[in-house]
Parts: sequence; structure tokens; C-alpha cells
Amino acid sequence: MRAVVVDEFGAPSSATVQKVSQPTIKDDEVLVEVHAAAQNFVDLLVIEGKYQFLPPRPFTPGKGPAGIVRKKGAAVTHLDIGDRVLAMAEQGGYAQQVAVAAEQCYRLPDSMTYVEAASMSLGFDTAWFALRERGRLAKGDVVLVLGASGAVGLAAVQLAKAMGAKKVLAGLSSRRREQELLDAGADAVIDLSVDNLRDNLREQVYEVNDGQGADIVVDMIGGDVFDAAIRAVAWSGRMVIVGFAGGRIPSVRANYLLVKNIEATGLQISDYRVRRPDLVAQCFKEVFGFYEQGLVKAMPATTLALDEFAKGLEMIQNRTAPGRMVLLPQSDD
Repeated sequence: MRAVVVDEFGAPSSATVQKVSQPTIKDDEVLVEVHAAAQNFVDLLVIEGKYQFLPPRPFTPGKGPAGIVRKKGAAVTHLDIGDRVLAMAEQGGYAQQVAVAAEQCYRLPDSMTYVEAASMSLGFDTAWFALRERGRLAKGDVVLVLGASGAVGLAAVQLAKAMGAKKVLAGLSSRRREQELLDAGADAVIDLSVDNLRDNLREQVYEVNDGQGADIVVDMIGGDVFDAAIRAVAWSGRMVIVGFAGGRIPSVRANYLLVKNIEATGLQISDYRVRRPDLVAQCFKEVFGFYEQGLVKAMPATTLALDEFAKGLEMIQNRTAPGRMVLLPQSDD
């Protein structure tokens, strides 16, 4: 079979497509024929050797591919050969086949395509955990999503509305994606490109929320945006830290948390797959249910052949990707 292989950490272009042996599966694993694999910012970090969890080399990158179960181990009872699944593999997705723990595979709704499933992976599960598990969203809460035009952000906007949020505010650094976020369910857009963001972000939130802050803030950006947004958290609100796309890792004074009775909590989604697979299963059950009800939809995707993997990653790196970038490994045959 064919797969993208990273022999040494470096730029995306340093990885190559190679002929490799078919993966062998353990008793608790399944072999998935990959029909779609989303490309993510985290893939760049792994390939460059900058992620907190790095696989031994050589390795094939790619998390959360979608495809068909072709083989299953002796201990696997809840999946059958031919099942269409989203396979939440930590690596190996940029290939025509991947071995995955069966408990990390989730049957797709009949109406969901492989491209849609791959496009939703990592985005919707991360957003679900940020809102449902770490943010403890309750009906009537007001949610501010920072970096709302990204995969996690767009998923969070849709999921917050589906879960019963009173208002969802979409934080954007560029107005060109404003209509897309409003169409996805955002009630208002918060402009992150304004001068004096430290004061203006809070003023914008108060203006569209009857003089109140947000009950939940989901932050993928960090840096100055975090510093400004924590001032817009309502009394007893929750600040959920997902990443630092802005570059600088911020800090917060503990007395500020005390005075406003607020929480600042982090989310590392990979840990949940290892420690709480039951919650991950609950996550996808609810997300797929929302999809079948028409309450959420996959982010628009641009598809590429496996040989074009570096092109897709470079577009993500340069922030020129028009939406989700999804590889189609079987299209090379």
C-alpha cells in the first residue's frame, strides 16, 4: 500500500509517499481502508517535531481518518467487516490503510460521506469536549468562541447552538468570514482586529449581550486575545483553553479568578481518547445525532490526492486553505 512517511522531523515537503507493508492488527484492533483523511494544524507540529507527543520515526502522520473496516481482531465484537467508520487514530491516517484500536472507531450515519466524516474529525470532538465536558454548557449560557473560523471554532459555534446556548458570539480577526459564521448559527461577531483589544473586546461582548460577559469562552488563540477575553468572562464563567495559535502562551493572575469566581481550564483531547474512551463514544453519538437532525454540518472541504499532502499542509501553514483539506488515499490507484 502507499503511505506518507516521515523519516526525519522537518518541513512537510521533507516527508515522502512510499510503498509500505500493510499494517498488522492486534486482537483488539481493526484494519481500516482509508477513504478520507483530514489534514490538521497539529499534523504540521508532529511532522516538524514540535508537538508535545511525538511518535518514533519513521512514522505516517494523520489523525482521524474515515473508511471501511476490512479486517478485525479476534477480540473485536462491536464492529463488523464492511462497517463505515470514523477511526480516531493518533497517527497513520495519511495512508491507504491504518490499524486502529476498535474502541476508537465509530460507525458513521448512513447519510454521512467519508469526506464529511474526516472533515468533522478533531474539530467536532475537540469542540464537544470544550463545551460539554470542560465548559459544562447549560441551556441559556452565552458562549464566546475565539478563532471561530477554524475547524474547532466553526464546530464550536454549531455545537453550542445545538446544545441550547442562548447566544453564540464568534470571535474573528477578519470580517471576510463573517457571513459564514452567521450562517453557521453565530448570533454576533466579535472583531478581534480592533485597536485597544484589551478593552474593546469586552465592550463588544457587553454591547451584544445586555451588558453581561460570556458564560463560556473557548480560546484557540492565546496571547493578547486571551488577555482581553478573560476580562469578558461573566461571573462564575469558564475560560476553556484549547490552543495557542496566536503564538504566545498567556498567563493569568490567580486573584483575578478569585475575584470573579471564574475558572480557567485546559483541554488536551488526546488524553480523553486514552483515559475516557466512554466519553469519546458519548461525544460522537451526540455529534452524529445532531448531524442526522440537520443541526450541524461538516465544514466545506477541498480534496487532494495522497501525493498532494505537502500542498495541503502548506496551505494550512500559510492560512490560505479555503476550508478543511482532506486527502483521498484511494484516488491514487
